[in-house]
Amino acid sequence: MGDLITIRNLYKVFITETGQEVKALEDINLTVGEDDFVCVIGPSGSGKSTLLRLMEGLLPPTAGEIRAMGKVVTRPLPEASMVFQEYSLMPWRKIIDNVAFGLEVRGVPKKRRHEIASNILRRFGLRDFMFSYPYELSGGMQQRAAIARALATSPLILFMDEPFGALDAFTRFQMQQELMEFWLEETRAVVFVTHSVEEAIYLGKRVVLMSPRPGKIAQEYHIDLPYPRDRFDSNFRSYFEQIMDHMNRVNEK
Repeated sequence: MGDLITIRNLYKVFITETGQEVKALEDINLTVGEDDFVCVIGPSGSGKSTLLRLMEGLLPPTAGEIRAMGKVVTRPLPEASMVFQEYSLMPWRKIIDNVAFGLEVRGVPKKRRHEIASNILRRFGLRDFMFSYPYELSGGMQQRAAIARALATSPLILFMDEPFGALDAFTRFQMQQELMEFWLEETRAVVFVTHSVEEAIYLGKRVVLMSPRPGKIAQEYHIDLPYPRDRFDSNFRSYFEQIMDHMNRVNEK
């Protein structure tokens, strides 16, 4: 499998309204393969979300280069979709029309886009709520719909910025399992930002640990555990302890 995304010597500096420079990212080098599941973790302010937005082309780099499918990223990637922590559904549109929105923008006829949307909603257990409005769904169901919308256009790359951070523990575990099952069935690259070490180990083929600002890659872990993963397995706990220990040491510097 080839690399979909290649990042070389990436820097990002923001300029505040007072003219002060804020160094967000420093010398990032990273690749994302065609069937990768890369989880990015680190303390608040380490540039995790900024890195995600740079990869999708929503922000320009200050220095360095990002390539997707061999081309320099200079604009939002049509081959990618993003899922945010906020459900970001349009409250005036029914769920099926929310999910079909990306297809509508691409000019897909209504009958076909509703067919695609209904199929993916069925996959995420929302068949009976296709014609409901977002406010009629629970938080977990709204996030399922948001993920379904991101996947409706069949993206090669799925960017996820703490998508389960606002959910209760039970719903979060359920969503992790559903996402993992979907990824195992429908191979695509996923870059997933999270604050949870346990979530990163449960989902990721690789876990990238960021340092405090300016964000650097402090360590990369290859999680050599079979799917589906058992949080109570001794090897799982070993990865957890190793990453937590490294994270504590990075934060102390």
